[in-house]
Amino acid sequence: MHSINLADKLALFSSHWDPKVIASYNENDIMVVKFQGEFPYHLHESTDDFFLVLEGEMMMDYEGGAPVKVSAGEVHIVPKGVTHRPRAAEEVKVLLIEPKGEPNSGSADRAPAPKDHI
Repeated sequence: MHSINLADKLALFSSHWDPKVIASYNENDIMVVKFQGEFPYHLHESTDDFFLVLEGEMMMDYEGGAPVKVSAGEVHIVPKGVTHRPRAAEEVKVLLIEPKGEPNSGSADRAPAPKDHI
């Protein structure tokens, strides 16, 4: 049993759109990720998408809906089955929670990240 320092984990990598697993919780992966730019629109059929912005600011775009700004210290949940795309003009650092084995790319025509453990 030990604590995990998020800043230390985020300092271990510089890649974008490449979530890193830092812990597991009730069959979920707890991950940190950095990103900038736009991810393709996609959806997750069987799970909600959890985002906690640690540093920076991101937008969550919804197909056919208004975008939602998510700032540092805020949580945003995308309901399962809803088409969305995260984006950030400047680098943002985010904590994600997803069921183990859930591809981060959802239904997008993009290969999912390997979700390495750090």
